[in-house]
Amino acid sequence: MTNKTTIALITGASSGIGMATAKAFAAAGIELIICGRRKDKLEALQQELSGFVKVYILVFDVRNNKDVLTAIDGLPAEWKAIDILVNSAGNAHGLSAIQDGDIADWDMMIDANVQGLLYVSKAIMAGMVERQSGHIVNISSVAGKYTYANGAVYCASKKAVEAISEGMRLDLTQHGIRVTNIAPGAVETDFSVVRFKGDKERAAKVYEGFTPLTPEDIADTILYAVKAPKHVTIADVTIYASAQSAPSTIYRK
Repeated sequence: MTNKTTIALITGASSGIGMATAKAFAAAGIELIICGRRKDKLEALQQELSGFVKVYILVFDVRNNKDVLTAIDGLPAEWKAIDILVNSAGNAHGLSAIQDGDIADWDMMIDANVQGLLYVSKAIMAGMVERQSGHIVNISSVAGKYTYANGAVYCASKKAVEAISEGMRLDLTQHGIRVTNIAPGAVETDFSVVRFKGDKERAAKVYEGFTPLTPEDIADTILYAVKAPKHVTIADVTIYASAQSAPSTIYRK
């Protein structure tokens, strides 16, 4: 590697938006540290992308701060100067009125979507501050802008991401670090399968009757943001499918 090499660390890279972003970055010549819980998926992605750029794998659960620190602190010297962090890992569990909510589901969402994002960011921000350079991209959701029925805790977790993105920008801009918040609408990934506890038939109905966004759509926007000229910060982007006008308002055929 040379000093001019751009290195990006992407969480949640074993599927969905994170994987699509890794592929978009590789095509753009950005070296990759791909992170996730599923080693087999990461190894397959590494093999696919290694013909384009150098790819390093880290296996950890963002909810476990000790594992996050061990993994990131253990990076070889040539991988430590991370230029771009994409916080893509996250989840939604359950869809019910708040009084009927499952506390285990709440813990999963708060721990991954909020604490996990903070744990990974904390491990990387100090180096960016020291170098007076960097770019952090947080994947929020339109649910972080407009709360919908039966999704109170998930929406709250994504509202937290929105607030963290704002706070990061306030604290880090003076250190030459750009912060971008991306809020996708309906993207067809494993999101709904996870939310509905593996019920693929129910998950498929979420995307019936309209053309949803794809992970590649979001990856294109992330790449646009990180490739913007240094004097430009793409601060906040909301992306809807053309048939969607609000988180729970979709015009289906």
